[in-house]
Amino acid sequence: METLTDDQIFKIRRNLSDAGCGVPLIEKFLLLEQNHRREEQYRLLSQHRLSLLEALHQDQYKIDCLDYLVYVMEKEDKESMKSQKK
Repeated sequence: METLTDDQIFKIRRNLSDAGCGVPLIEKFLLLEQNHRREEQYRLLSQHRLSLLEALHQDQYKIDCLDYLVYVMEKEDKESMKSQKK
């Protein structure tokens, strides 16, 4: 393994930052890179990926709750309009 250039480090930092990684995680990742500890880098990325996926699932549940409420409200409105026409 060779030493990273400043440009490579910049690109790694930007990529990890864009992926939602905080400064401590980025610094740890780069330290692992310097020490040629690839397996630990994979583990670190996998852990962050799992946390992002969990957050995604939580947000999807919240969206589902809102969608259900809109569905119920629209259904009630349709039923109310039908009864008013009679």
